[in-house]
Amino acid sequence: MDQAETNRFDELYQRHLRLLKLQGKSQKSIDAYARAVRRISNHFDCCPDQLTLEQREKYFANLVESHSWSTVKIDRNGLQFFWKHVIERDWQWVNIVKAPKVRSLPDILTTTEVEQLIGATRNLRYRVFLLATYSMGLRLSETLALQVGDVDSQRKLVHVRRGKGHKDRFVPLPDLTYQALRALWCKHRNPCWLFPNAVGSPALIRSATTHMDRGGTQAAMKAVVDQCGIKKKSRSTRFATVLQPTCSKRA
Repeated sequence: MDQAETNRFDELYQRHLRLLKLQGKSQKSIDAYARAVRRISNHFDCCPDQLTLEQREKYFANLVESHSWSTVKIDRNGLQFFWKHVIERDWQWVNIVKAPKVRSLPDILTTTEVEQLIGATRNLRYRVFLLATYSMGLRLSETLALQVGDVDSQRKLVHVRRGKGHKDRFVPLPDLTYQALRALWCKHRNPCWLFPNAVGSPALIRSATTHMDRGGTQAAMKAVVDQCGIKKKSRSTRFATVLQPTCSKRA
């Protein structure tokens, strides 16, 4: 892109981000929709509003070959939003990209495998993180976002805020998971986060204003999975049940 086109792209891209926020999209959706616009712009080296229907058809044909259907659908939705709200043009080919209907069951870790993961995790904060995630059936982002005030020690419940679909819910808090969370908190004593950003001195961790880094947490979990030799493709925790006490005691 020449400088004039780059400037136009930057203007449209920033408007795209603003409108996504005004639509109440989650940060994860904003990142994904923004990535879709950047990806197609980099592919053709031009501003997306200049693309013809034929170019878009060829682009998605290539995308289907190189990426998962999940990515294809997200990019389609992101570009549809861009066309409809940013450049205000009709999106007449929304059904041209349609993923096949596939019903697959997730690979769920057994209690023994979860025990193995937690037992192999040497870092205390990651060990407690895994225990909390699997024992309460949380998503990674939900565990990261847990705050001190979300724990109801009297009723043994945890308030999960803004989960999938921006919905709140309460989940049971196993006693041994509560004890592990309390032991971890007693070490860092951050007034807000159960899993604060652990970069720097104890004083910095105590005053951290953000939770642990998502990428670092994912990398730590992947390293433990590889170490344990678990080959399951999906390590979903959405249907996890409360772990046996033998597992929790290790935390």
